[in-house]
Amino acid sequence: MMASRKQKKVWRYVEEGSLLKLKSYLRKHKDVEVNFTRGKRRRSVLHLVCSHGDDALLRLLLKHGADPLQKDRSGNTPLHLAVRRALSHGLTDYNDLVVPLRKHCPAALSVPNNAGVTPHDLLEGLSFKKKWSAGADAPQPSDPEKEWREKLLGECQDEFFETFGQYDDDFLRDDEDEGDFADWAERIRREYVAKQHARAQADSKRSRKNKEKNQEEQERQRRELHARLEKEHREYLERASRKKDETQQGRKRRYEERCDDVFLKPSSSGVLGYEDIPWPAPRGSVEEMIAVILHGVDRSDTGVFRKFLRRQQALWHPDKFAQRCGGRLQDRDRQRIMDTVTALSQELNRLAQSLR
Repeated sequence: MMASRKQKKVWRYVEEGSLLKLKSYLRKHKDVEVNFTRGKRRRSVLHLVCSHGDDALLRLLLKHGADPLQKDRSGNTPLHLAVRRALSHGLTDYNDLVVPLRKHCPAALSVPNNAGVTPHDLLEGLSFKKKWSAGADAPQPSDPEKEWREKLLGECQDEFFETFGQYDDDFLRDDEDEGDFADWAERIRREYVAKQHARAQADSKRSRKNKEKNQEEQERQRRELHARLEKEHREYLERASRKKDETQQGRKRRYEERCDDVFLKPSSSGVLGYEDIPWPAPRGSVEEMIAVILHGVDRSDTGVFRKFLRRQQALWHPDKFAQRCGGRLQDRDRQRIMDTVTALSQELNRLAQSLR
């Protein structure tokens, strides 16, 4: 079934990790169904949350009726994805994702996917300590003493088969030999405990080094990203500035060409409507017209700038404009044209007075 517009918005908020937006949206639209699927994998929003590792969104969706038993195309429930993320990222994701799902729906532990694998099977592969919370269905944690006894039994069996037939029956009743065997067993136990301790220390050291290396790599990537974004922003501003300059140059060129056609060749212009007047910025405001007129003019040279303004004042003075073009103006546009000419002339006069 195709997702509705409301469901697509829910999916987008989950993808963005927008907890507050999703919370507000679900509160406003209480009728929206959150148990829908999208994409070729046919995953639900709960699948998406578990793959992203967002525990806050997980709890919000469970509160609003998200189904922990819903399967994707591979038969995986959200708990399958949560356990796999915990296998990759460790105890934090286990506590944030797996524990709430198990508590909300204990039955999800025993649901197999298309390959016949349950979340319970995947949990057997967790590598961090204290991987099970207390519960009747939880297997017992690793017992070092039990592991040592199993190793000791194996050693005894190997030695028995290697030495069988080399000693007489009195050997089994020799107290001295029994004492030697106890010493040997204690030595094996101490060696086993020492190896376990050394392995744990090596793992801890290796984990710290990997964490430091990852932090350095993340910092390097962050700096590179920041530098690239700054460069792209500068290039964008430069392109925008060039584009704006080119646009203004084009407007001013067309303005000057049309002024020559309308004002210097009045006999060939015919009747003039509002659109026929060579406005600096057609359909633009007076401020936009002034910006086009002044584009490219050097204001630092007061004398040159004042002379330029005088020419423009003469061009757009209402009385002179009326003498030049008043007889050719269309009656329906006459008032609008003269109002715009007057406003443009007043702005040019204000600029000229500011130079005094």
